[in-house]
Amino acid sequence: MTHVSRRPRRISVNEVLARLGPPEPMIEAKVQDRVDDYIRFFIAHSPLLMMATADAAGRADCSPRGDYPGFVKVLDEQTVALPDRPGNKIADSFRNLAENDGVGLCFLVPGMREVLRVNGSGYVADEPDVLVRMRTEAKQPQFAIVVEVAEAYFHCGRALIRSRLWDPASQALAEGMPSLGEVAAAQFGVDQDPALLEQALEAGYRELY
Repeated sequence: MTHVSRRPRRISVNEVLARLGPPEPMIEAKVQDRVDDYIRFFIAHSPLLMMATADAAGRADCSPRGDYPGFVKVLDEQTVALPDRPGNKIADSFRNLAENDGVGLCFLVPGMREVLRVNGSGYVADEPDVLVRMRTEAKQPQFAIVVEVAEAYFHCGRALIRSRLWDPASQALAEGMPSLGEVAAAQFGVDQDPALLEQALEAGYRELY
């Protein structure tokens, strides 16, 4: 493995923009300031998104959010809401939104190479009328993250094409990966059977629903 002896040189955004050149007018024009019918349709079919937030100091965090397709609800053309399903209780996103309401979402639909990006401001809510719409298998979330949409647009499929994310052959990459039990045993420094650790972790996942 090749190691870099020093950190790469930082270049300015002006230098980056100069090298890239201006975007095509159509690219800039695609950005919407609301949820139209096409965006609503994409959200209704998405079982997975990535949510990015940052705290007051700009320290960023990105976390996956997933459930059955349509788990994110469009409340109106300016507002979407996503449920907070049971997780690790660290609440990084909640803490960040309390300090900095900026939020970015990337929605994916299996088999689709394009990604839907939604940017705006977010906050945590517990409005019963919203939460009941997110009820799944007789369980209702305690909270919802409400996002007031500032930008919404479709991102070209180059990244997913290059990554071959939806190619069944790509699943072979997981075959050589260590199990979560093995990772937990090593990272926590515990002398325990990784298989038993994995069973415990899997049991915790099953309790979420």
